[in-house]
Amino acid sequence: MQIEKEIKVLPHIQADFCQLKEFVAQNCGIKKDDITHIQILKRSIDSRGKMPVFVLKVRIYVDEPFSEKQELIFYPDVSRAKNEVVIIGAGPAGLFAALQLIELGIKPIIFERGKDVRSRRIDLANINKKGIVNPNSNYCFGEGGAGTYSDGKLYTRSHKRGDIQKILRIFVQHGASQDILIDTHPHIGTNKLPKIIQNIRSTILNAGGELHFEHWVKDFFIQENKVKSILIEHIPSQKEIEYPVQQLILATGHSARDIYDWFYQKNYCIEAKPFALGVRIEHPQKVIDVIRYHQYPRSEYLPASSYSCAHQVNGRGVFSFCMCPGGFIVPAATAQQELVVNGMSPSKRDSYFANSGIVVAVEPQDIPGTSPLRLLEFQKQIEYVCYRAGGGNQVAPAQRLMDFIHQKISDDLNPSSYIPGLKSVNLWAILPDFITTRLKDAFLAFGKQMKGYLTQEAQLVAPESRTSTPVRIPRDKDKKHHPQIYNLYPCGEGGGYAGGIVSAALEGQNIAKIIATHI
Repeated sequence: MQIEKEIKVLPHIQADFCQLKEFVAQNCGIKKDDITHIQILKRSIDSRGKMPVFVLKVRIYVDEPFSEKQELIFYPDVSRAKNEVVIIGAGPAGLFAALQLIELGIKPIIFERGKDVRSRRIDLANINKKGIVNPNSNYCFGEGGAGTYSDGKLYTRSHKRGDIQKILRIFVQHGASQDILIDTHPHIGTNKLPKIIQNIRSTILNAGGELHFEHWVKDFFIQENKVKSILIEHIPSQKEIEYPVQQLILATGHSARDIYDWFYQKNYCIEAKPFALGVRIEHPQKVIDVIRYHQYPRSEYLPASSYSCAHQVNGRGVFSFCMCPGGFIVPAATAQQELVVNGMSPSKRDSYFANSGIVVAVEPQDIPGTSPLRLLEFQKQIEYVCYRAGGGNQVAPAQRLMDFIHQKISDDLNPSSYIPGLKSVNLWAILPDFITTRLKDAFLAFGKQMKGYLTQEAQLVAPESRTSTPVRIPRDKDKKHHPQIYNLYPCGEGGGYAGGIVSAALEGQNIAKIIATHI
């Protein structure tokens, strides 16, 4: 017999099967000796009371054996498939599109401007320690995309887009912990995700797909409203090749600005898209633990606590973005004279610090003009101004939270996880008024919601500017190709249709399925 129940247990109980079994027996009216197994189906933390508890959805096996089954996806050999699809970009949209195409018997050929995950590490070290940005290999560009070295959070609200559990099962099949299948806010960690991405690459190659690193797509040759071929530069040798195209998935991520320039210069339609801009706030993790768990030090059975917050200021949303408990702030620029910060966490989330983006929605009407690139130019301007304010070498402008509230430059700054370093700057002088005034009001509101959040131990680091792309590449409502280029499929974050690893992966799967129906 199997019984499904939702239970609330103290952290130490959920961590120990014997104690969990005892709890279930006492609270569910089942004899302890009759329980053969307790399978956790869903797990979350409720910290609203005086003591945080785990909320578990469990399946109790009574007088019945339990056998764990893992549904493995089979990837056939497509090396000699008659149909092939070119994919530009090896982020989650591109990789999961490739996996789906293989399932459907179609050969994927991926061109990625960045390097493989292992080679990327040298370029990440250079940007952190020397302030040197490789425009083709950085936190945004390279195998696995931006998520590979900036956290690996798998939470999404995109439940109507497709089978989220399948995405998670694919990650597990390639080495992720089974925990991501049950946690409400699943997280892999930037220390583990690179190996998983390598395993996905191996699956693609072993099935006969292709993945070419350091190949930058520079031009598209269009005939009769279709891409006939693409011009690709092999970056190390600077040799160019022209590659023929049957169908093309454009999965270049939110920072491939040259793609938007190509559409604009060639008079193919693109449009300005809302995005969000703000700062990254950093607290000692213990401050957030006290706010959320009402205890310090936190129980050894509790993970580093997180938070989510949102507030409306003058008709515009201000909200937390990519909150990283036990994490680090990292430099995410893709060009030398720009500054961008992002957050990441290792799997254990054991850093001294917690950080989160706090950003303000930016709408097309906020920026004068009619150009579809005007929000992109605004984004670039902010990143350049912040770069100059920091003094170069990826040093970031920063200000203590309470000093920001009072518009006062900080006499000194707190310790920070941001390796390139910080410079004390009055952020009111470098960020637009419609951003800073809303941030101030929102911080005051967050301080009322979370007692202890407003503290001089917290500081702001600018700018958090790559929350999403400020440009959308439109597509046909049903067929999903570009309205003027019938075999080009904008996909994922770069097209303006996703906002994270899972939603981008779903996008890749969906576009692959659509292509398969008419080739």
